[in-house]
Amino acid sequence: MLLEKQGIVGLPNVGKSSFFNALTNSSAPSENFPFCTIDPEEARVEVPDPRIDVLYKLYNSSKKVPAYLTCIDIAGLVKGAHEGQGLGNAFLSHIRAVDGIFHLCRAFDDADVIHVEGAVDPVRDLEIIHTELRLKDCELITKHYESKGRDVARLGVNGDKSKKEEFAAVKKIYEWVVEKKKDARTGDWTGKEIDIINEFQLITAKPVVYLCNLSEKDYARKKNKWLPKIKAWIDENYPGDVLIPYSGTFENALSQLETEAERTDYCAQLAAKHEITVPIISVLPKIITTGYSALRLFYFFTCGPMEVRCWTIRQGTKAPQAAGVIHTDFEKGFIMAEIMKYTDLIELGSEAAVKAAGKYMMKGRETVITDGDIIHFKAGQVNASKK
Repeated sequence: MLLEKQGIVGLPNVGKSSFFNALTNSSAPSENFPFCTIDPEEARVEVPDPRIDVLYKLYNSSKKVPAYLTCIDIAGLVKGAHEGQGLGNAFLSHIRAVDGIFHLCRAFDDADVIHVEGAVDPVRDLEIIHTELRLKDCELITKHYESKGRDVARLGVNGDKSKKEEFAAVKKIYEWVVEKKKDARTGDWTGKEIDIINEFQLITAKPVVYLCNLSEKDYARKKNKWLPKIKAWIDENYPGDVLIPYSGTFENALSQLETEAERTDYCAQLAAKHEITVPIISVLPKIITTGYSALRLFYFFTCGPMEVRCWTIRQGTKAPQAAGVIHTDFEKGFIMAEIMKYTDLIELGSEAAVKAAGKYMMKGRETVITDGDIIHFKAGQVNASKK
């Protein structure tokens, strides 16, 4: 089972722990002073998807098991963190251990909430965090570059070819990240170079989703003076990355309400207060699904009267490996995958109708699984290895 983790990263007092609390409905401390969070808080959040509820009813199942995303609240970084400022070394090691990043910045003024840099400027804050992460990568890459360079020099012209190729790959990464001051995720890499980047666990190789914490009023009005500047910065430096505005104040207020009726009433009152005619809704489901997708994850379904379950796999996974997520013996003894599309099942109404329409497919080892496939695997008996 894949247990990929999204780390919540940003300066102190930008709303990371409050966001984590609302996201996970937990109770991580969120006091108004830097380094309130020292040890990272971790929680699994359900990936929202109405399809599992539809399938649950269609199959009259006893249980449903959604997909999950693990989120980690990492303490705030400050300028100089790569050199150990604040509690930088510990925090950066926590970031190295996650698979993707929610990069959270603050775009609201509040005299009661201290800003570690003295004033609100989310573009400056984004630059600070990116610089600290890249400089920490530079430190690691430089050590490997110098060490492997010395090894190759000792070997001479007739030395081990594989070591020379490895050094050439490290040199290319060094030139991109250290000399050109670029994030690893923006480079053009070969398979071998990607393996090295993964081995180094480079922080700047991790996918990033940007979150902008607004005041409740700005979120309701969908207006904030910083949003266009943040979007322009992202488009210039990391084109294609997603920016999601949200309001920690709004989301935490919603999370404290127990019923859907109470939440609906609160949103209606907020809209009336700010003279908003469009519905005000939580953006947390979008944040979760975006973070999940940023890790190149999706899931297929297994369905029956006992349960409907989501099984998380990575994009490009073939049928035997998908079967192995359920049980390793299913991959070893893989025979075929019986697959139907969710859209076909919903359109036609039953498995029998899908089969009658010729849309129930028998697929082999080279089949690449796609999002939302409903699969029944067939596998042979796997004999225990003889000693």
